[in-house]
Amino acid sequence: MSKLEEVLKQLVACFDSHEIPYVVMGGLAVRVHALPRPTNDVDFTIMLARERLPELFDAVEKIGLTVPETYKSGWVDEVAGMPIVKIRHYFEAGLGVDVDVFLAESEYQRVLIERRQPLEVDGFSCWLVTPEDLLLLKLIASRPRDLVDIQDILFTQGQLDEAYMRTWATRLGIADRLESILAQ
Repeated sequence: MSKLEEVLKQLVACFDSHEIPYVVMGGLAVRVHALPRPTNDVDFTIMLARERLPELFDAVEKIGLTVPETYKSGWVDEVAGMPIVKIRHYFEAGLGVDVDVFLAESEYQRVLIERRQPLEVDGFSCWLVTPEDLLLLKLIASRPRDLVDIQDILFTQGQLDEAYMRTWATRLGIADRLESILAQ
């Protein structure tokens, strides 16, 4: 089992034992919904109130992960308007796996958790983001790697729920980006 798979399994078990709804997204979801590619981190969105973050941090530290002091002191970062905390699992020689945990505080994030699907990631069953939501998340970020992932999702998935994606793209302010990639 790879270190990435090990961290994925540990965190899924942790979320399940603490009854924290979660969804796996990012590069691990790309492996399932598009052409497999290497990834060096694990990305989640979880349904957890900020006041419960200390409970989460205690739980992940008990299973061997590290939470930076800035997050333990109450700071929450933001990426593309979405709140995020970062966790790390250190292995030998300073090597490790980064974990990005987005907090589902927006209506869209709550919807993507509601729409999650039980699928296998690297032979392990867990809750995974839908291909439509993965594509929207990649459009929000719009880094070069994300744009390649979007093309791979479209190629691999074929027909997606365009009405759903258009509705949320409009609400998220990325409708022009979505229309551009759908026109290609």
